[in-house]
Amino acid sequence: MGDVVSTHLDDARRQQIAERTEKVVSEFLRFYEDQYGVALFNSMRHEIEGTGPPQAQLLWRKVPLEERVIFSGNLFQYQEDSKKWRNRFSLVPHNYGLVLYENKVAYERQVPPRAIINSAGYKILTSMDQYLELVGNSLPGITSKSGTAPILKCPTQFPLILWHPYARHYYFCMMTEAEQDKWQAVLQDCVRHCNNGIPEDSKVEGPAFTDAIRMYRQSKELYGTWEMLCGNKVQILSNLVLEELGPELKAELAPRLKGKPQERQRQWIQISDAVYRMVYEQAKASFEAVLAKLQQARPAMEAVIRTDMDQVITSKEHLASKIRAFILPKAEVCVRNHVQPYIPSILEALMVPTSQGFTEVRDVFFKEVTDMNLNVINEGGIDKLGEYMEKLSQLAYHPLKMHSCYEKMEPLRLDGLQQRFDVSSTAVFKQRAQIHMREQMDNAVYTFETLLHQELGKGPTKEELCKAIQRILERVLKKYDYDSSTVRKKFFREALLQIAIPFLLKKLAPTCKSELPRFQELIFEDFARFILVENTYEEVVLQTVLKDILQAVKEAAVQRKHNLYRDSMVMHNSDPNLHLLAEGAPIDWGEEYGDGGGSPGADGIPDSATLSEKRRRAKQVVSVVQDEEAGLPFEAGSEPVTPASPDSVTELRGLLARDLQAESPPPASPLPNGAPAQESPQPTAAPEASSPPPSPPDHLPTGKAVDSDPPKPSDRETGEQVASPGSRPPIHTTTEDSTVVQTEF
Repeated sequence: MGDVVSTHLDDARRQQIAERTEKVVSEFLRFYEDQYGVALFNSMRHEIEGTGPPQAQLLWRKVPLEERVIFSGNLFQYQEDSKKWRNRFSLVPHNYGLVLYENKVAYERQVPPRAIINSAGYKILTSMDQYLELVGNSLPGITSKSGTAPILKCPTQFPLILWHPYARHYYFCMMTEAEQDKWQAVLQDCVRHCNNGIPEDSKVEGPAFTDAIRMYRQSKELYGTWEMLCGNKVQILSNLVLEELGPELKAELAPRLKGKPQERQRQWIQISDAVYRMVYEQAKASFEAVLAKLQQARPAMEAVIRTDMDQVITSKEHLASKIRAFILPKAEVCVRNHVQPYIPSILEALMVPTSQGFTEVRDVFFKEVTDMNLNVINEGGIDKLGEYMEKLSQLAYHPLKMHSCYEKMEPLRLDGLQQRFDVSSTAVFKQRAQIHMREQMDNAVYTFETLLHQELGKGPTKEELCKAIQRILERVLKKYDYDSSTVRKKFFREALLQIAIPFLLKKLAPTCKSELPRFQELIFEDFARFILVENTYEEVVLQTVLKDILQAVKEAAVQRKHNLYRDSMVMHNSDPNLHLLAEGAPIDWGEEYGDGGGSPGADGIPDSATLSEKRRRAKQVVSVVQDEEAGLPFEAGSEPVTPASPDSVTELRGLLARDLQAESPPPASPLPNGAPAQESPQPTAAPEASSPPPSPPDHLPTGKAVDSDPPKPSDRETGEQVASPGSRPPIHTTTEDSTVVQTEF
């Protein structure tokens, strides 16, 4: 690899790449500095005015689940240096960075990992034909037909390939189709999580960055969705550079590559990865320098905004009125002729798979709680509750159990509309909806946990506990129905705007964009950092189409076709004491209700426990994907219960009552219920989709020391690195500012 890279990336070529990168990054950072002031003003105005969506009914975890291993097991990896396949022990920690060890023994002995992969921007391919097609399109004039001289040969029929348009590729294979399905679900979770690298709680830096990306690309006449807006900020910025630099380098270097087609393709992949790493390091340094400068200037900017907030708002409204008077006639005609007729079709295409996915989330949650409740009856009551709740608490992060929810979004198509509105891919909408599903599942689970924990404080008997679980389940499902409706309507509105606004801006650009500079004189110089003509122009364009979008979503809710609440149905403080419960410390089910005794020490484990006992407990807590074939007793011998209609809740009560009567005297009164099930709007259950047949994963070792802080993607980008024997390199947490692409140790 080194010879190929050094031959084609000599000092002169590297200097050329550095200069081209500097040009693109500098131009982008000018947009970023402009957008930073606007985002800061918008954030402070939002805080002062207090506008926002209705309060959610479900609780959300303020302390996320950490130090959990999402998945662990063995897979075969292709080693490009030796051109051989090697069996690797792999695990996915809570930050979703795939960690590869030489083998399980190396992991047990705390040997540094072979590689840590951040999968942002990657696609998961399950066949060599898919891979060869993408690779064949990577170089002009070179095609690689299926079955003829591929880049590599997979020893089994079940490959999994991580493909990236610029960075290196990773090749894995499994022995069975079941293993392939399992790992595909896990790796897809990794990609989904890593792609969402800019957290929503970043109220200034996040919006400023994404708006700057959009403004920069629009300045290059690039409108519509961008598939490579994924990862953390530096990754996205690197993708932006390679979007321009990649084709130029390809045109220059492709004719100079030697060898057979597959060898030339392999050389280009190596060169592209080396260039991506160079661009990444340079973009990281430039971006961090500008960000530090802006953060240093932020207190002074905030002081100006607080002092002159009213004047800034007045000035912006005056500017907007002038721009509106200029563009409104043209914009309304464009909306009426080119956007309005297609809104219902786009909305319907979005609503069908999205609503099915959220219904599946509801069904999976119902089934898991129902199984747990029946097992509490049959298998020892509260003694087993800690084990059951520990599993349930991590349901939203279980790749296999959530797979049936996520796959509902796969049929999403915008046939005929995608090209018209310049939507490069629907992947951005699928991923956004899937993230909402995971969040709503976790909110429902956490709300159930909190209410059940409160109930346990009353010291219920097994029979009382069973009734309480059923009552709490119905209570949480009602809250889920309301919140999921709110989330879906917001998602539909945002998706429609994301499709329509770039299209309108592109249509209006020839007649309107050149006239915008004359409005600059309407902005006071003191407020120029907080008001931009281009942003105000986009807001005016948005307002012209927003009313049609809001009306379309409102009409869809009135029809109740997809189980949406009407806008008039607002639950104000329906459960005021619930949010107070969430202020307490996080619940540790394994510690409070698990097996074992002894008083807890500083680390939450009894002081009497030995080191091996601590490691055993850690293993039980962190392993999310359990041995699915073992199953719970109820699951093994009974059909799953799915809430297809309100009647199924009644049937469930009867089933629970019969189980109770079989081992205890009949209760004096029927199971309590806070509200009739018929009054709770429940989505109609979609046809049940089965998850891939799971197989037992390799769990974390029980007899050896387990690193309580699993390796996380590092920000070091120096290619292959060798760690000293017995040492473990410092590993950094993936956060919004994490700077990992992928690191090979």
